[in-house]
Amino acid sequence: METIRTLLEFILHLDEHLISFVTTYGVWTYALLFLIIFSETALIFLAFLPGDSLLFATGALSANTDGALNIHVIFILLLVASVVGNGVNYFLGYWIGPKVFRTDSFWFNRKHIDQAHYFYERYGGKTIIIARFIPIVRTFAPFIAGIGYMTYRQFFIYNLIGALLWIGGLLYISYWFGNISFVKEHFSLVVLGIIIVSLLPPIFEIVRRKWAKCL
Repeated sequence: METIRTLLEFILHLDEHLISFVTTYGVWTYALLFLIIFSETALIFLAFLPGDSLLFATGALSANTDGALNIHVIFILLLVASVVGNGVNYFLGYWIGPKVFRTDSFWFNRKHIDQAHYFYERYGGKTIIIARFIPIVRTFAPFIAGIGYMTYRQFFIYNLIGALLWIGGLLYISYWFGNISFVKEHFSLVVLGIIIVSLLPPIFEIVRRKWAKCL
């Protein structure tokens, strides 16, 4: 519980942490952001990293740091990080997926794999795009794709489209609205709202499936 509480506190105060990091390390902030987005999209055991809230906080912060962070540079860097990260994840699924798929451990939770598998059955290749906006699932989706659900050429197309929508959408929307007084004064609430909204699709699917079983 302490770990969850610490992680939640970090996510809800991302703006303060980012401001502190920018003030202390300057351009190294770009490297940190790249590393976080790459890690969340490339490595299954880091699926808990706060991708959505980080993108929103970064876009809003870029609008309020007087040029300390360039939103367009961030967009390009994080676009590359997410595309390459998903690509690495795809090939991890291709090379070691069949072995991992048979196991169930703390790092490779079978429920998460089954959830991503279900999304493929329902949405096909579009899963790669849809999953970008769903925490946890977005990290497992390329892994499952690598196991054998699509060729890399097909995967790359969906991967690029999904990254453009996810990175570009959250970054620029938060950048444009970052100067609104309500967003500045209630940043933690806005981030919490983003987390809740991003969790709604998988929650809805779980409820719908359980309801269907009861009928």
